[in-house]
Amino acid sequence: MDRREFVGRSALYGTTFWLLLNVPRPKTLQAAAQSTEAVVLSEDEWRTVEAITARIVPTDHDPGAIEANCVNFIDKALANEEADLLSTYREGLPRVDAVAVDRFGARFAEIEQDEQDEVLIALESGDVSAWSAAPVTSKEFFEIVRSHTLIGFLADPKYGGNRDYVGWKVAGYPGPRHDVGGYTPAQMIGEDKIRTVWGEEM
Repeated sequence: MDRREFVGRSALYGTTFWLLLNVPRPKTLQAAAQSTEAVVLSEDEWRTVEAITARIVPTDHDPGAIEANCVNFIDKALANEEADLLSTYREGLPRVDAVAVDRFGARFAEIEQDEQDEVLIALESGDVSAWSAAPVTSKEFFEIVRSHTLIGFLADPKYGGNRDYVGWKVAGYPGPRHDVGGYTPAQMIGEDKIRTVWGEEM
């Protein structure tokens, strides 16, 4: 399937996702405005998270999670409103590397993309003998990172992800309408063009 269909299907897998996407994150917003440098993720953790996001929303003819800088959103969220999940990342990321080493002899960020896909499929299915005891299962960990990746791809860029509106461009979303009255009926049904927040018409 193409990227727009993938994003649409992934984003629609549950109401919970849309609730998470629209949760106000004032502290994350402030942190994202101050810096794009890592706040709570170590250099190794950042590399692993970035590599995972890159396979969840890969780059092809459309930009993906790397271009959207989803890892930056995750870092800022884990430093603030999502801080309760930081320990889950801290315990889960070494286990992702352990699965990669067990299967392919190197850490996740160092193996080939098709090998990374195989590791993530195994995590999602729970078929991972190298996943040692942890507060969350491999399936639960994968879902957490997938949700954060999609939020980082589709949420307002002010939260640190969706850099240059790439997620909205892929999804065909022009951005929120700030003008009084919102979109016209003709714009809503596609008869009139809509000017996007990045200045193009669609």
